[in-house]
Amino acid sequence: MLVWQWGRRGAGPRFAVDLTRGLSSVPGVVGLLSLSAQSELMRGRAPPRCALAYPTYVGLAGYLARLLSVPWSLPALVRSLRALAPDVAICAMPGPLDLLMSGALRRLGVPYFVVIHDADAHPGDGFVLQMTLQRRLARHAAGLITLSGHVADLLDQQGGIGSRRLIRLYHPPFAFGEPPPPPRAHGGPLRLLFFGRLLPYKGLDLFAAALRALGPRADIVVRVAGQGPETDALRDLRALPGVVVKNGWVAEDQVAALLAWADAVVLSHVEASQSGVASAAVAARRWLVATRVGGLVEQLQSEPLARLCEPTPASLASAIRSLVEDPPTWSAQDEGGRSWHDMATSLVAEIRRA
Repeated sequence: MLVWQWGRRGAGPRFAVDLTRGLSSVPGVVGLLSLSAQSELMRGRAPPRCALAYPTYVGLAGYLARLLSVPWSLPALVRSLRALAPDVAICAMPGPLDLLMSGALRRLGVPYFVVIHDADAHPGDGFVLQMTLQRRLARHAAGLITLSGHVADLLDQQGGIGSRRLIRLYHPPFAFGEPPPPPRAHGGPLRLLFFGRLLPYKGLDLFAAALRALGPRADIVVRVAGQGPETDALRDLRALPGVVVKNGWVAEDQVAALLAWADAVVLSHVEASQSGVASAAVAARRWLVATRVGGLVEQLQSEPLARLCEPTPASLASAIRSLVEDPPTWSAQDEGGRSWHDMATSLVAEIRRA
């Protein structure tokens, strides 16, 4: 089973690596990984084992040049795939060059499945024509895979499934090393972390309003870390006491330390499909406060360390306050069965049926 994801950084390559490892743990399956040769993971200190590190691009000019070279690139890619001889392929997260891989797989008669993370683009998220390319990629797929019932239902409403097989799965935890010491082990104020892309759908203005509702508190400190446009919400957060905002890309090798610093991760989304940040927080056994929107409810409702609230300042403030007054507890018995091995086992069974 070939898993490909040709993004350069972010959750896509990490998802592909963990999915490939999960598939390789299933008896009778060999997982083959294909990443962009320019990806952050491949250029890191411990690159994953990659069967096909494909040269993609750096920057807009590189992308345009890569598009122009597609007719000459296709035969070479077909030869590389023929040597790997996959029975089936999985696109771990759609990206700009996936139609090239789709064309090569179709020439070889190899069926492929596409993991659909989002049925619609979030405001300010993605790249130009993202959904158009995703729909074209899905059109020739043997089946679609979703990580939440929320996304599956949206695809169904849009008529985007058609006669293709739909496989409903879930997002397993993203582990960035071993779990750090438990929350509040440092003995200081409650540490809240808002982490990820700093975009409107993440509810930064809602988070700022909730912190204002809480009022100045010596027992709570906040970090906001991620990349996005400078907005009024970020300026409001910077003006609040006890809040530090760092607007810039968080490299792969910095995520573990950021999660280790935090006691709790805040997801103040106003819309959501599912959350890779939530999966990373679960793996690190951090407390979570998340709004009841989109796929976050089904992703977190069974997590013992998660508190769900309504997407209002008062409800979010109350949930944050509860972390101080009545903190969540965790024990080894709470370790769920939502591992990459379990997800991959279900996926293999569904693909075999398909």
